[in-house]
Amino acid sequence: MTSFYDLKTHTLTGQPFDLGSYRGKVSLVVNVASKCGYTPQYKGLQSLYTELAPRGFVILGFPSNDFGGQEPGTAEEIKTFCELNYKVTFPMFSKVVTQATEGQSPIYAWLGRGGDLPKWNFSKYLIGRDGKIVAFFPSKVAPDAPELRQAIEQALK
Repeated sequence: MTSFYDLKTHTLTGQPFDLGSYRGKVSLVVNVASKCGYTPQYKGLQSLYTELAPRGFVILGFPSNDFGGQEPGTAEEIKTFCELNYKVTFPMFSKVVTQATEGQSPIYAWLGRGGDLPKWNFSKYLIGRDGKIVAFFPSKVAPDAPELRQAIEQALK
């Protein structure tokens, strides 16, 4: 697989999903969790999505329980939490294992080929329209951080 958009996954509700439907868009892939100190980043992520979606930008949320057991919920609990607390409307997918261990998601196996795997929740991969990784941002880089915003703007050009 040479492109992120060649991968397949499942929606938060368990339906098969082809990431190829985002081919030609700029994607921000984020491993999310409901009980993390970085969880308030959902608000900034939603703001970015609302503002930039009309320009061909999408945020893809992948819940993960890899770090501190901070995403213990079921798919329905995750969906309800995100909608009620942060009004999340960007696409959310089924819970995944991000780390290079048994059961690692093919999504994160592919993302990790670039040398970066999440060290905590809310790590961000910026994927260009061509399906290649443009940049990786660790958890502490907030959705409104100038370096993230600049990278997104550059990818959207």
